Amino acid sequence: MATTKKAATKATAKKAGRSSQPRLGQVSSEIQKFGSVVELPIGLSYEARMYSCERLNRILADTQVLYALYKKYHWLMRGPTFYQLHLLLDKHAGEQLALVDLVAERVQTLGGVAVGDPRHAAELTRIPRPPDGVEEVPAMLSRLLQAHETILEDAHDAASRVEEEGDDGSDDLLVSDVIRTGELQVWFLSAHLVDTPTTVAR
Repeated sequence: MATTKKAATKATAKKAGRSSQPRLGQVSSEIQKFGSVVELPIGLSYEARMYSCERLNRILADTQVLYALYKKYHWLMRGPTFYQLHLLLDKHAGEQLALVDLVAERVQTLGGVAVGDPRHAAELTRIPRPPDGVEEVPAMLSRLLQAHETILEDAHDAASRVEEEGDDGSDDLLVSDVIRTGELQVWFLSAHLVDTPTTVAR
């Protein structure tokens, strides 16, 4: 009797499509192409949302690469300022990672598709690829500053352009988060490239 009831329960579950077995190996066609936006009732035109997504995705790709550079140099740091720079670069990396999330979510809010795959970001970025090995510390810091400038120049221009399109949300994100964070990090990095005596004034 118990065996019959168990078999009936199993048959019912199977018929209802219920199972604890994960459905592995599923594939799907794209349901939204990169570079497109879906309609969302957020009070912005299709053209404004398309333009903002294009500009934000470029900044997003560059920011993902900058984050990766910060982590790389955090690991590769050396010399007498190792400890200070090791900690500083990791702090900056964390702040850049937070920006990645903010910018990506803004793209999604506009109905777009955010750059998510690092390989895709590598195709879109304008930040030059560094050597795979280790450079001297001043060169590593200089690369970070150059990457920041690339992003900041684009962010300043994008902020004014999206504001003209009426996209106040993207304008605020770019100014309040991307630009202010980037400028502050540039200040901290630049101070480590000043040639100044440590014990006796010249």
